[in-house]
Amino acid sequence: MKFTVLEDTPLTYRFKISDTSYNFANALRRVAISSVGCLAIDKVTFYENTSSIFDEYIAHRIGLVPILTPSNYDEKDEVIFSLSAEGPVTVYSKDLKSADKSAKVANENIPIMKLAEGQSLRLEGKAILGVGSKSSKFQPGIISYKSMDNESEFEFFVESYGQMPAHEIIKRALNIISSSVKEVHKELK
Repeated sequence: MKFTVLEDTPLTYRFKISDTSYNFANALRRVAISSVGCLAIDKVTFYENTSSIFDEYIAHRIGLVPILTPSNYDEKDEVIFSLSAEGPVTVYSKDLKSADKSAKVANENIPIMKLAEGQSLRLEGKAILGVGSKSSKFQPGIISYKSMDNESEFEFFVESYGQMPAHEIIKRALNIISSSVKEVHKELK
């Protein structure tokens, strides 16, 4: 198997794999989308919401804000985010203040909602590590591939949502595949 990097930026990663099969290419894409863990706000507690927007709608929007996901996090870790705003103002993702500086919002300029004069919003959100197979808010990005002229060469395109560099998504996916194969191999002995 031959691996060639074609482009490597923080949010995009293109590479080519030669001498492999459709099965491996598809497995890598599926694991990258559904099994690479990412932080996302999963539970929101509202202390005050005098806006005209329902709590559930705001919680859904906040849950989709990408959060930087350090590699040392696991399923037991959680991060609390707080938000307090009074109108008239546009509430942005940067207004979500993290209790852990290493796990903050990845993009500060995502609009969440507008508060009119006299409206206020106070809440806390708990971010947990999850996987894309549980909810799309835990997906790290978009991963696609195409077959080249011969059937044993594939070009991949990875676009990160910002939780981690694009190449890190592939690195973590390959680690998951490797660990899974080792576990199966160990059971066969």
